[in-house]
Amino acid sequence: MLSLMESGGVGFLFALFVTPLWIRFVRERSLGQQIREDGPASHHAKAGTPTMGGVVIVVAAVLGYLMGHVGTSIVFTRGGILAVGVVIASGVLGFWDDYLGIRNARNLGLNKRGKFAGQLVIAVAFATLAVGWVGTSTHLSFTRVTLPGWHLSIVGWTVLAIFVVIASSNAVNLTDGLDGLAAGSGAFSFGVLSIIGYWQFRHYAIYHLHSALDLGLVAVALVGACLGFLWWNAAPARIYMGDTGSLAIGTGLGALCLLMNLDLLLPIIGGLFVAETASVILQVVSYRVFHRRIFRMAPFHHHFELRGWPEITVIIRFWILAGLLAMLGLGIFYGDFLRTAKVV
Repeated sequence: MLSLMESGGVGFLFALFVTPLWIRFVRERSLGQQIREDGPASHHAKAGTPTMGGVVIVVAAVLGYLMGHVGTSIVFTRGGILAVGVVIASGVLGFWDDYLGIRNARNLGLNKRGKFAGQLVIAVAFATLAVGWVGTSTHLSFTRVTLPGWHLSIVGWTVLAIFVVIASSNAVNLTDGLDGLAAGSGAFSFGVLSIIGYWQFRHYAIYHLHSALDLGLVAVALVGACLGFLWWNAAPARIYMGDTGSLAIGTGLGALCLLMNLDLLLPIIGGLFVAETASVILQVVSYRVFHRRIFRMAPFHHHFELRGWPEITVIIRFWILAGLLAMLGLGIFYGDFLRTAKVV
């Protein structure tokens, strides 16, 4: 427990105190956010706000994870190292995307094919290492590896893992459209995963997950990093995380759930991100098939803005939804634990 507190605390304090320095560094080099031309008119005033704050999130999370092992008996595990590795890799991809967007003076970085190719490489590497190096179970899981316990085979699980990593990465990227929305929502999801990781560690006889506590350290380090960054990112934001942060957070969320055998619980724990993605899919399908839009703008947080909700109102209400969905996932996990513990 002390290790979890140390990991989260270091991640939080690093992000809290280093973000202003990063803001100054970015501002001095005129590395400001470009606003999408078809976005809400109220967002145009945000043009030029420092971006690429995700650099601080990634570094804070890595540092928090490393410090969680200092002076403790917790050992580095392959699962924890892999989770941190894909967070860093996605952060680098996002950084390159952000940099190109700023250099081109448009809200466009890598083209769709280039960005997807980078995500695919990261996802394939993760899935391959998760099975061949970490030894992750290839059974479909909900709250534990034996529920429902369907064996997907190495190929089947690899395909699932690739889809989950890419989907979660893009889901958080889509959600990152309002000040603090992605960072606050991500903190809820990672907070629940840190609790679950600790619980899996304490009840090894049920979950049989050797790297549970180490994965919990990764999750709580990300909580601290997101909260420390949120201090400066809350509306009105002084800095944006950019794709550097959103891709790293999304990839980390998907990777942790897969490594913790929570494949099917991910859409609940990260329910807000799923809803945001679903709104975009529904909008595209509706327009192409029926030539009508369901929302005034997608992702649907912009829909409520265009209906007259103040930005801060949308953010707080979406935070509430994100927190409730994350807690629902935790409740489902604990309910299954109570039922399983009686049998064991």
